[in-house]
Amino acid sequence: MRPALTAALFIGLAGLSACQSKSDNKPTQSALDVMERVAVGANRCWFKSGDSAFTAYEMAPELNSFSGKPRILLVRKGHSDIRPVLVVLAEGRPAKLSAFGPIMNEPIASRIGTDVTRWAGGDKGC
Repeated sequence: MRPALTAALFIGLAGLSACQSKSDNKPTQSALDVMERVAVGANRCWFKSGDSAFTAYEMAPELNSFSGKPRILLVRKGHSDIRPVLVVLAEGRPAKLSAFGPIMNEPIASRIGTDVTRWAGGDKGC
């Protein structure tokens, strides 16, 4: 994965958690909270919308993780090779987000990074 994109995802999510007020007594977002928002956004905006950039793929959410690292995977649709082309995972509290895989070397990588960071922050738009 491109180091700049990884850094952008980490910085974007760190910036979101830094903006939270300490006096509102809200618990820091868990990795699962963040990945649930990302999974819903990806499903709605990339797949259910019929986005042509993602028609060759299907999403495999793995949110129930005993490792504490919930993730979503994108795999090629209809291929017996089930290695993911994209892994988006979060870990820790506050959640740290990362995205990696072969698709992150393609032109779509910047869009994926932007979408994932936006959804992680609570934006529901496509």
